[in-house]
Amino acid sequence: MRATRTGIYPVLLLIGLVALTLSPALSAASRFSDLEGSPDLRSASALVIGADADVIYGKDIDTVRPIASITKLMSAMVILDAGLDLDEPITVTKADRDLVQLTGSRLEFGATLTRREMILLAIMSSENRAAAALGRTWPGGLEQFVDRMNAGAAKLGMTRTRFADPAGLRVENQSTAHDLGRMVTAAQAYALIREASTTRRLEVRPWPNRGPLNYVNTNRLLKNETWDIALSKTGYINESGRCLVMQATIDGELVSIVLLNSFGKLTPFGDSNRLRKWMQAGR
Repeated sequence: MRATRTGIYPVLLLIGLVALTLSPALSAASRFSDLEGSPDLRSASALVIGADADVIYGKDIDTVRPIASITKLMSAMVILDAGLDLDEPITVTKADRDLVQLTGSRLEFGATLTRREMILLAIMSSENRAAAALGRTWPGGLEQFVDRMNAGAAKLGMTRTRFADPAGLRVENQSTAHDLGRMVTAAQAYALIREASTTRRLEVRPWPNRGPLNYVNTNRLLKNETWDIALSKTGYINESGRCLVMQATIDGELVSIVLLNSFGKLTPFGDSNRLRKWMQAGR
């Protein structure tokens, strides 16, 4: 997708809103319509959207919850829509420290990567300093960057969503499963986000005279050959529990999955498998 300087608004509004309001009569019917029973999910909120833009499964989809690093999808969309130079080097500074959740980072002060590499690390490995650096180096500064994130959410019709920082470290980054379904649909239009979110491993060289750093994707389902994942993002802080959003092809149909407030490190992945099993059994 070609980045523009007009912001997130026109293309994302078309993709995010129309895809979720499209009449079933005008779209392909989901093969997972009229499923019986319910999967036994541990996530507090869950949503599955099918090819016809209808809800295949929903659980507490309108409750506002902290979303942690799911936030980084909006950060990446704002950067890409702005048309900023993706090859421009960005250097990590003390301003990029996590003073909220006190998480660590292997990107020490002085580490320098391109804006493209920072996006890749922020999405695939949920690197907080990379996301913070992206927001800090926004032409208008961090505050204006967060304003742009919230404006993007509003244009997508994410009426119960609020962003407070680029990395998702503050508990004030909040949304609903319903709103995040819109954001996932919009994010799918970005080739770099799709690439970053499905890259299993990445090597970067932040310093010219030192060895590389190796990063892995936070979504362990990418290692499972039975999953066909087109886009994904995980998130976690204590207040949010484990979170996961994905687009995956199940039995030939691309579906969007949102799982929020899953307590237990493996719960979102277990719930994803339970959802898929339930969908395949009932079609």
